[in-house]
Amino acid sequence: MTSAEWIMLIALAAMWGGSFLFNGVAMRDLPVLTVVTARVGLAAIVLAMISKACGQPFPRGRVAWTSLVAMGLLNNVLPFVLIVAGQRDVGAGAASILNAATPLFTVLVGSLLTDEGRMTAGKAAGVVIGFGGVAVMIGAGGPHPASSGGVGSLLCLGGALSYAVAGLYGRRFGPMGLSPLAVATGQVTASALSLLPLALAIDRPWTLAPPGPAAASALAGLAIVSTAFAYVLYFRILATAGATNLLLVTFLIPICAILFGIAFLGERLMPQHVCGMALIGCGLAAIDGRVVGRLRRRRAERPDP
Repeated sequence: MTSAEWIMLIALAAMWGGSFLFNGVAMRDLPVLTVVTARVGLAAIVLAMISKACGQPFPRGRVAWTSLVAMGLLNNVLPFVLIVAGQRDVGAGAASILNAATPLFTVLVGSLLTDEGRMTAGKAAGVVIGFGGVAVMIGAGGPHPASSGGVGSLLCLGGALSYAVAGLYGRRFGPMGLSPLAVATGQVTASALSLLPLALAIDRPWTLAPPGPAAASALAGLAIVSTAFAYVLYFRILATAGATNLLLVTFLIPICAILFGIAFLGERLMPQHVCGMALIGCGLAAIDGRVVGRLRRRRAERPDP
């Protein structure tokens, strides 16, 4: 990748890593559904404005919107709600490490449900190693999975699974002729419309105390930085660097989230978290294949003694 692409990739990791920080701050004043609804609602407005400025037409047609509603459910509603709910019991850094299991689920689900996702020996080894790290992380949440921290870890893991299914489902939008920006705007808009009735009925936000400046700023950061701008940057990197290089952001998000959690939330990682992150990272490296391939090439090029 070029230097500009690396800078964009690091910026994207900071934006998505920052979402875990913003979640932690916003939840101090607001319930889960209100936080998530505000996030996707504000992001939908910003993306609609960006789409109009770029001359991008809004998605139309029953088939397109049926798919966008499903994509919004898988890529926004379920993972956002599960991760925010999980962060009531686990810190921002730990939640981001568990979220890094998304490619592990992608490989596993893809091999089971699609013809393209053939399970190779390297991918299988990566999945086993990575889920070993996940097991260590869940064990770090408490004495058993039914404990408070264990349940929070499982909720975050459910969000990662939803992201993985969404990534596979999202392949259908290419043949539809929808631009990436139109897909992003459509799915976030569908998510906001789906969540609004639930938030009104369950949280009754008009009965809540107004959020403080920190929570309000966190909501704005979630919507504008970690959702709207992040989607624009995501598709820019995808177009110039490709999907394989974009996978590298998975390694960088936990680093950013951990640094933010330590700096602004006073969090502290336990040794189990570090061990789990290392195992997940090794699993992702095995799935990605580039590190292993490079080592094999160097070994093959090494002259015999």
